Amino acid sequence: MTQEQGKEPANAIELRNITKRFGEVVANHKVNLTVRKGEILSILGENGSGKTTLMNMISGIYFPEEGQIFVDGREVTIRSPKDAFALGIGMIHQHFKLVDVLTAAENIILGLPGKQRLLMSRVEEEIRQVVKTYGFDLDPGQKIYEMSVSQKQTVEIVKMLYRGANLLILDEPTAVLTPQETEKLFAVLRNMKKDGKSIIIITHKLHEVLALSDRVSVLRKGAYIGTVETREATAQFLTEMMVGEKVSLDIERPKPQNPTVRLCLKNVTCKNKEGVVTLDNACLEAYGGEILGIAGIAGSGQRELLEAVAGLEPTQGGDITYLPPEGEPVSLKQLRPADIKKLGIRLSFVPEDRLGMGLVGSMDMTDNMMLKTYRDKKGFFADRKSPRELAVSIIEKLQVATPGVSTPVRRLSGGNVQKVLVGREIAAEPTVLMVAYPVRGLDINSSYTIYHLLNEQKKKGVAVLCVGEDLDVLLELCDRILVLCGGQVSGIVDGRTATKEEVGLLMTRFREERCAQ
Repeated sequence: MTQEQGKEPANAIELRNITKRFGEVVANHKVNLTVRKGEILSILGENGSGKTTLMNMISGIYFPEEGQIFVDGREVTIRSPKDAFALGIGMIHQHFKLVDVLTAAENIILGLPGKQRLLMSRVEEEIRQVVKTYGFDLDPGQKIYEMSVSQKQTVEIVKMLYRGANLLILDEPTAVLTPQETEKLFAVLRNMKKDGKSIIIITHKLHEVLALSDRVSVLRKGAYIGTVETREATAQFLTEMMVGEKVSLDIERPKPQNPTVRLCLKNVTCKNKEGVVTLDNACLEAYGGEILGIAGIAGSGQRELLEAVAGLEPTQGGDITYLPPEGEPVSLKQLRPADIKKLGIRLSFVPEDRLGMGLVGSMDMTDNMMLKTYRDKKGFFADRKSPRELAVSIIEKLQVATPGVSTPVRRLSGGNVQKVLVGREIAAEPTVLMVAYPVRGLDINSSYTIYHLLNEQKKKGVAVLCVGEDLDVLLELCDRILVLCGGQVSGIVDGRTATKEEVGLLMTRFREERCAQ
């Protein structure tokens, strides 16, 4: 947009024909984008659409091959994060860059230039002023390791504001927040907007986009599709812009048919290597033919619960019993993970490091399929035909973007790695399927494909345990939702009647429960 002479530029930043290539792959092609002063702009797009690459060029991590960047109407060159910071651009990543043993104030000023000894009382007072201005809730003297996830995120945002950022980029800012924490964050972002700050948000949560942003820009396959005013948009319209075709946004939730207990946990307790209790007398029953959601703030014991069932996490107390479709109940406590898998219990855990559990990055898709079956071989040579057929099937069914089954998994995007992992576990035809964060980082189209696959398993009588971080999805998908708080079960609610606020309160409230003996 051309500015009239003598007027202050209306755009905080403008991108013109930005192109970025990685070898033969074109990540962004002639992208044009503007962010106005004092607005909240959401960036939407499927996995691999170029959102992160584009933001990395604004924040100085990548440098474009072609195109121009204008900040406050002036053409600039951003070759490093230092250049971006000097221009008032700050990015808050999903995984925070904080030093746990330091205080909030020490993290905020860490790395700033200065030769003389700092007066921390003055620094803390300056930080309190920033906190008060925008409505944050933060104690500058508190240690990072004592903070919740939302408090750590607050430190990252205040750090950028303290250093003079006028344009902030937030990557999936609500991924691990409770509904109450999300509302607090939105209130703060609106205050920042009123103060003239410009904010870019990358998120897959359409309801948040519609509730918070002023405009929405859509990318598809590296190309800029368009920008719309949020007040004129709907979730269906935005999805069709991203995908390029009509997509149903209804999550199927058939009623459980003849639900039968398949898994029973009574007073299960786990401790970490330091002796800290991570799961405290947890009790649950999972039924075949239902989806049991598991909700909780990050680190509330979700991982330990699933890994205890799978035999990957030692337990210090309690019982875990598997009730197969045929035969007598089996105690899982003394069994090895391989023996538990043979019973039909599968764990598809999608951690932050997707290649750290379940898949080997240097192997191709066929070999990663074989990881589950190579022990079953009867002859001297391993069967490669069946795993290859399974790999091809997953590529087609889940629309995995890959040059072929022979491509090493580490060369795939995070979302496509996730499809491979979840698809392989579902293909094993389990009687109990446990999935953790199955759609983390996936675009809307891919997410709904996974929801459909989980419902297919439910219809087959499989007991599905699903750890999720999006409460809106859990409330639409699950029959029941178990809520964890600090390693304890704080409640179990009906997915059809519970509210997001009710689940959010349980996520932050201890209510110690014991199973009937």
